Amino acid sequence: MFFGRSYIISLIIIGLVLFSSCGGYEKLLKSSDYKLKYQKGLEYFENEEYVRSGTLFDQIVSVYKGTTKADTVYYYQAQSYYKQNDYILSGHHFNNLAINYPNSSFSEEAEFMTAYCFYKLSPRPSLDQENTKKAISAFQLFIIENPGSTKIADAQKYIDEMRNKLVQKSYMSGKLYYNLGNFKASIIALQNSLNDFPNTEHREELMFLLLKSNFLLAENSIVQRQIERYQSTVDEYYSFVGEFPESRYRREADRIYNDSLTKIGDRNVLSEK
Repeated sequence: MFFGRSYIISLIIIGLVLFSSCGGYEKLLKSSDYKLKYQKGLEYFENEEYVRSGTLFDQIVSVYKGTTKADTVYYYQAQSYYKQNDYILSGHHFNNLAINYPNSSFSEEAEFMTAYCFYKLSPRPSLDQENTKKAISAFQLFIIENPGSTKIADAQKYIDEMRNKLVQKSYMSGKLYYNLGNFKASIIALQNSLNDFPNTEHREELMFLLLKSNFLLAENSIVQRQIERYQSTVDEYYSFVGEFPESRYRREADRIYNDSLTKIGDRNVLSEK
């Protein structure tokens, strides 16, 4: 395959431009002309070259500290990392901006973005939810400190979404221990879930699993511990049917209750002998 002379010349020109551009950037990185680095950092950011802009702002952030442009450097440094989907570094830099320059015109956005970066780092419910909790706390702080912000509705929406994720995580943890047959841990996890999220949509199922976990724990206990654990089962039964008298689990709950009463009676008879 043969190429025309004009095509080859075009390739050479493009190559020279690219080489010159790369060479200029490398030279800029080694330069001590901080004003030029600031200007080029903004230019690279506007041209969506976020790796280059982020690197340049990293180099000059300490130089501009204490100047009138300091908050701008912080802001574009944070935004450069955000545009690269690096939410850890982006959130860190936004937080620094919010803390160090509370009177900056970027302060409100920096506080919101600090929370939003935690939100972006929040994983699916089955994983550790530390960043989810941090997101909720950061959004709550944003609402308190910026009561007139136009972003309040968005912040509340993200808080609700994160809380629902914690509810789901709690629900899944309780069921996990139950499914593994670790009924002592299941009772603790299910009770914690109900205490932490009393209005969860899974309340009926969680209360039934709590009742059943108590029963199965009693069934698998040593004789000396069975009466008190069957009695705990009976107590959970009263709580369950008192709140959900028409539950789809009612028939099985009644069977557990009757079996528990029988076992309590049998054990009392044995102990009297």
